[in-house]
Amino acid sequence: MSTRRKRDTGPPSTGPGERDVLIRFLDYLRAAVAAKAEGVPETQARVPGVPSGTNLLGLIKHLTYVERHWLLGHDVADWQATFHPAPDDSTDTILATYRETITEANKEIASWDDLTEPGPRPAGRGRPGPSRRWTLAHLIEETARHAGHADILRELIDGTTGR
Repeated sequence: MSTRRKRDTGPPSTGPGERDVLIRFLDYLRAAVAAKAEGVPETQARVPGVPSGTNLLGLIKHLTYVERHWLLGHDVADWQATFHPAPDDSTDTILATYRETITEANKEIASWDDLTEPGPRPAGRGRPGPSRRWTLAHLIEETARHAGHADILRELIDGTTGR
């Protein structure tokens, strides 16, 4: 295994408003997660790097469900199942679906004028969700946590570090 270091990119610049700053940080983290799977051979992207079974494709698939749930109002019946790529999933299809979901989610976020309003809630819950501000902060936290996992998995696969 060779060690390849990429230069880390700094955090995004600030924006004119709170929503802009939050979405820039979320997009920064989303790009970091996706980049960790790019160029990894399919078999290695599926291999669990730790005893819990976590793998690169599973992390990205999970984050796709997270975005759909919190930003697009989709219900998720089994969160644990979202970490497991199906046999017919590929790196290309999982990344494409993640990026399509991000595009749709960013359109939803762009329509928000007031971050104190409840965020999208899966159908049938019957109560308002947490605020849009909380939703964006939660997505930043969730994506950042899994970006760290992806960093470690990628380094275990081929020694690549950095963003």
